[in-house]
Amino acid sequence: MKAQVKTLDGGVTKSIDLPEIFSEEYRPDLIKKAVMALQSTRRQPHGTYPFAGICSSAVGWGSGRGSSHVPRLKNGSRAAKVPQAKGGREAHPPKVEKVLIKDINQKEKQKAFRSAVAASVNEELVKGRGHLYEGAVPVVIEDKFETISLTKDVITALTTAGVYNDIVRAKDSKKVRAGRGKMRGRRYKQRKSLLIVTAEKPLLAARNLAGVDVVTVDQLNVEHLAPGTQAGRLTVWTESALVRLEGR
Repeated sequence: MKAQVKTLDGGVTKSIDLPEIFSEEYRPDLIKKAVMALQSTRRQPHGTYPFAGICSSAVGWGSGRGSSHVPRLKNGSRAAKVPQAKGGREAHPPKVEKVLIKDINQKEKQKAFRSAVAASVNEELVKGRGHLYEGAVPVVIEDKFETISLTKDVITALTTAGVYNDIVRAKDSKKVRAGRGKMRGRRYKQRKSLLIVTAEKPLLAARNLAGVDVVTVDQLNVEHLAPGTQAGRLTVWTESALVRLEGR
């Protein structure tokens, strides 16, 4: 499988062979499992106060009074402590000791990563995610792209490469979340657009573009390539990044 290396002004310098990893079979089941395992590591333990609802003087009256044996307050007859009582304990409250992290085998994780990389050159999957672009995938740009320090220069390079319309699509998708999360620091939702993969250091000039993620090859993981467990993300590589990808 070959790919054309584009210049910053939209020309083509040469054609290169893609690493063998791009020929991996598509395994959506493993990709989903790997992404879910990765996301589970970000969950925070949550639980209630262990003595909530049972800090009370209530004790049962025992037999012989024609009443049920539920604990009752000392200065009255109202039931307490038990789940069915007002202000009583919760029957099965969330506990901090619950295991939230999902495990995945190392070989499954590696195969999921290779499969997600290969899915990024499958035009049917890329278009199925809603990405907009011109030309063919993958999009490979010369190494000068990594040295750009101004966002306007990044926009120019991505426009000539035929992928900037996808960033516009992501920018137009921003909307207020429909739900309680809008009051909990998750007010806006926005689509993902490009993934820019470089060799040495992330392309910081592109980090503020709508929906764009910028990573190096060493930072790249399956969630970058398959946000929301859906593989086929439109990815922009530099030539050096593809060379370093062979060593992973």
